[in-house]
Amino acid sequence: MIGEIALYSFIVLLATGVFLTLYFVPSGQDVVYHGVYAPLDGQTVSAAFKSTVDLSFIVRGGLLMRQMHHWAANIFVGSIVVHMLRVFFTGGFRRPRELNWFIGVTLMILAIMNGFLGYSIPDDLVSGTGIRIAYSILESIPFVGSYLATLLFGGVFPGNGSIIPRFYVLHVLILPLIIFGLLGAHLGLLVKQKHTQFKGNGAREDNVVGAPLWPTFMIKTTGFLFLTTAVSILLGAFVQINPIWLYGPYIPFHVSYAVQPDWYMGWLDGALRVMPSWEIHLPGHMVPNAFFPSVLLPGITFNIMMAWPWIEAKFTGDNVEHHILDRPSQRPVRTAIGASVLAFYFVLFGASATDVLANYLSVSLNVVLLSFRVLCVVVPLVVYPVTYKICTEMSHTRGAGKRKRYNIIVRGEDGGYSAITAEEYPGYGREVLEPIDVDSVDLSNVMSGPEPKSTDGVYQIPRDYR
Repeated sequence: MIGEIALYSFIVLLATGVFLTLYFVPSGQDVVYHGVYAPLDGQTVSAAFKSTVDLSFIVRGGLLMRQMHHWAANIFVGSIVVHMLRVFFTGGFRRPRELNWFIGVTLMILAIMNGFLGYSIPDDLVSGTGIRIAYSILESIPFVGSYLATLLFGGVFPGNGSIIPRFYVLHVLILPLIIFGLLGAHLGLLVKQKHTQFKGNGAREDNVVGAPLWPTFMIKTTGFLFLTTAVSILLGAFVQINPIWLYGPYIPFHVSYAVQPDWYMGWLDGALRVMPSWEIHLPGHMVPNAFFPSVLLPGITFNIMMAWPWIEAKFTGDNVEHHILDRPSQRPVRTAIGASVLAFYFVLFGASATDVLANYLSVSLNVVLLSFRVLCVVVPLVVYPVTYKICTEMSHTRGAGKRKRYNIIVRGEDGGYSAITAEEYPGYGREVLEPIDVDSVDLSNVMSGPEPKSTDGVYQIPRDYR
């Protein structure tokens, strides 16, 4: 279900993006604004900024489309992240799904990159500050950083004005095509390998339990498409996001207070803030402070994520195929590692608001920064043993994590009381059936007959059935 949210939000992104490309002008050329938004009248802005403001206030439905597009991007990245977490904690990345996990991590990286590019091209004060940070991150890469920054920006920041059209081409053409191709590969592998499943309800390693693609799944998933689209429309209509006319055009020496990037870039912003001012001086070269939190940390994290199926298989010696998912409590080490890493990045996410917290709490900014530096170390070290202990306790407790059946207290004729166990909750007590060879059974009347052979629409087939 979570993966479907990502797919359908991507469809919303494509649909709204086509509309926006008809009116957006990807140019950094200076123009004088004379539009309907009076506070900006007479100011010198870029053509990209002017077209975005006009799109918001003049084009019919333009603001709705802009905000739908922005909200769909947040939903897209968020659903990918949650989907990856579900796969990680349940062991859905194990053999034979290592390649699909690798594709999923790549999709997450590309989604984050394309989201950053998307909110950078309007050339407002917030996005311009983000581009300036991106330039510094590129420059921090040892030996080749200055060449990469000059190549992308066309010179020293802010360059020759070509960065907006270059970001635009990457955002609307190159990265979407790559994402589209990877989504196709991801879904193709899913169809070939079939879905994973939790133990129970007849599910085993050698069979697949689920509803037929047509009509059951198609009807459900089409409704889910409409639901995802409806949520994007409601958010775009009623919840304001990225009001660039309030921020104003990008001016290099202007920096707004309480400005944070979209949530999926918050961890990177927080890492840049809390990183101590450490530098490495090499002969004739220096590795600056920004390199460690913005290049080294993400590089280590994403590379370990991509290689995790093989890393876990190496340390556990588990190289057999798995189609039954784990409960997180069944794998305490994996769950504890995932929870501690997740806690570390949550702390970095919180650190992206150090200036806001310092002002709100009326304390020194240095105190807030030092606190987050300590939390970056302490929180993961606390989360790991606590999570491990909870998982081990649950794994040794019968029925832990499952919904308990309640008892009915009955008073007898003699005045005494007795407890009667209630019936099983709906969906918990399905009859376990043996898988059958589908080729040997006539299924024609399952879809068209008046009486379907499965009253709940769930069927079991051998996993090797093609």
